[in-house]
Amino acid sequence: MGTVLSVIIVNYNGLNYLEACLASLYEKLAGITFEIIIIDNASTDGSCAYIKQHHPRVLLIESIDNLGFGKGNNEAVKIAAGEYLLLINNDTIVLNNLLPVLDFIKKDSTIGAVGIKMLDGNKKYLQSVGKFPDFKGFFKIKNISKAGADLEKGNFTKPFYEVDWITGSFLMMPKKVYTAVGGFDEDYFMYVEDVDLGKRIHDRGYKNIFLPQYSYIHFVGFKKARNPLLIKGYETYIAKHFKGTEAKKMRLALKINKTVKSLKSFLKTD
Repeated sequence: MGTVLSVIIVNYNGLNYLEACLASLYEKLAGITFEIIIIDNASTDGSCAYIKQHHPRVLLIESIDNLGFGKGNNEAVKIAAGEYLLLINNDTIVLNNLLPVLDFIKKDSTIGAVGIKMLDGNKKYLQSVGKFPDFKGFFKIKNISKAGADLEKGNFTKPFYEVDWITGSFLMMPKKVYTAVGGFDEDYFMYVEDVDLGKRIHDRGYKNIFLPQYSYIHFVGFKKARNPLLIKGYETYIAKHFKGTEAKKMRLALKINKTVKSLKSFLKTD
């Protein structure tokens, strides 16, 4: 049987996380014929040497430059042999067998991508989905996470949810969908590329689905110091998805957001 699932990991100085991540994948992909592809973005922490020595099964791509998250994934997908893809961060641990997730996708040809429940290092629920940005969202970034009480609080009443976008730390999807939408837009270096991908999947007529009964740990969460990259990502998103007067309105809302954040940072109140 050929490779069914290609697991793609973009690594940048993630040596401290790789062993736990890979161990969980080997265990939780039982029942699936898979390959693991790691693209290393010019790490300086010995990641490549570690992978070569301890995980010879991994297909390792050593980039001489830091390609960023989106382009790194795109480069790795080029050599992926699987009919399906799992894009997953290096600082993760999968907690449940993923065969049911893959089967869920196989049974519905309208599914573009699937995400599962994200937990922090203390196994506390973290929201990993959101709605497509609009004026209110750009005015206050937190509004982009407004996805309904179940998804915001982690008190789930349904077996699955159709959502706008899913965080890029765990995305399982058919390779044909990834190819059809052109993969990640490489104009994003880091942040918002997953929102953009979700938008293009949706615009192609596919569904983004969240399955709450399966979980993974994601150790590195969002920090306020990354706000400038987030704002830059949304500036790119506006340029991609809005035109004319609407685009001007969105840029104004984001500018106000950026100004408020800068003021709060200056006053050390944020």
